Amino acid sequence: MSETLAVVAIVGRPNVGKSTFFNRLVGRHTAIVEDIPGVTRDRNYGLASFRGFRFLAIDTGGFEPISENGLLQQMRQQAQVAVEEADAVIFLTSIQDGLNPGDEEIYRYLSRHKKPIFVAANKTDHPSHDTQIAEFYQLGVEHVYGVSAAHTRGLEALLEAVHEQVPLDYTDLEAGTQVRVAVIGKPNAGKSSLINALLGEERMVVDSQAGTTRDPVDSLCRHEGKEYLLVDTAGIRRKGRVTQKIETYSIVSALKTMERSDIVLLIIDATEGVTEQVLRIGGYALDRKKAIVLVVNKWDLAVQGEIALRSVPRQLEPQRLQDAMTTELRERLEFLGFAPLVFVSAKTGKRITQIFQKIDEVYEQYMRRVSTADLNTVLEMIVRKHSPPAKSGRATKIFYGTQVSASPPTFVMVSNHPEKLNYSYERYFLNQLRYHFGFEGTPLHLIWRGRERKQN
Repeated sequence: MSETLAVVAIVGRPNVGKSTFFNRLVGRHTAIVEDIPGVTRDRNYGLASFRGFRFLAIDTGGFEPISENGLLQQMRQQAQVAVEEADAVIFLTSIQDGLNPGDEEIYRYLSRHKKPIFVAANKTDHPSHDTQIAEFYQLGVEHVYGVSAAHTRGLEALLEAVHEQVPLDYTDLEAGTQVRVAVIGKPNAGKSSLINALLGEERMVVDSQAGTTRDPVDSLCRHEGKEYLLVDTAGIRRKGRVTQKIETYSIVSALKTMERSDIVLLIIDATEGVTEQVLRIGGYALDRKKAIVLVVNKWDLAVQGEIALRSVPRQLEPQRLQDAMTTELRERLEFLGFAPLVFVSAKTGKRITQIFQKIDEVYEQYMRRVSTADLNTVLEMIVRKHSPPAKSGRATKIFYGTQVSASPPTFVMVSNHPEKLNYSYERYFLNQLRYHFGFEGTPLHLIWRGRERKQN
């Protein structure tokens, strides 16, 4: 990603305010902020700006240089990767904690990279706090910037210093033509592993503990000359299991991620099949009228017999097993019948490239427009095959239709009795549109309107 934007990494111990600082830079609440150490676990990318110049900010998990905890070690590795990617580093500390051995070890590590380092003492909320900055000069730096991420105090001076050493006049990342793809699913379905496979690198923290990913994480991916913005989301739990505020924030974040996406990859664990939670998540995506690709992950385990579905025999050869699983999924996810299925293994990389193919195909249909002439030719055939329900013995007529927008394809149909066009007929009508025009992977939005009467 550093090919197009200056990259500034935000590094520091857990709970010094990195995510709040990051949110200030990017101008939106992208990272989850909670007074719990280790809330941010992955690298989180966001487009920031300063005086019209743009740069890429990276929020990292808390840097614990001495920790032996497995997850904290991964968080430390993620922070290290962010530093390697960065053109400059903002080393965030906290006046509330003061200088401690952990800060000193982090600074020694950062100094080895020979990159511009800007030490910022966060939570300097008032001029009276400025005297508390002095102890951080023991790190051997020429300047310590007193900042308050919560109140924006001192941020301009800090960014001015960064800008003097790292030109921030690079290409705007969001000005590109990337297809925005949200990756959603229940916890531990393999979402982060799948993104890592698509990217070809270990970008997401992957852990056996359900709910490892809490923040949405944007990753720019290039495949065969095309760009895709992949967004990993926190696994959405059943409401009954959302016991902490932070999990609620994660759900909200995942839903917001869907809102700013073009396509949703709904990840299904092949060893579990369609759970009630998968049904709920699929409903979320459909309600937001997003294009959808169903990705059945962990297919390698299913082939080996690790499958919990009673309706699908374990000992089948792979193709028959896939056919049986397809039948099961289509029955359970009938309301997503338009969405294509892809069977993959993030672990082995099997069929991973097929996901890009399906994204391209579905996106084309999601953005598709049908001419009014073609639509009305098909409309005539649809009505001739099955007439709409009558009203009080009088025929219901559909005079004409037109497509008013794409993403998703939205159609307005004009009728003399639009109130009589019930759910059953609308379903028939939509199925016929798909039969004639395709529209694989995308929901269709149908609006019935009455014919305006001419004024005398």
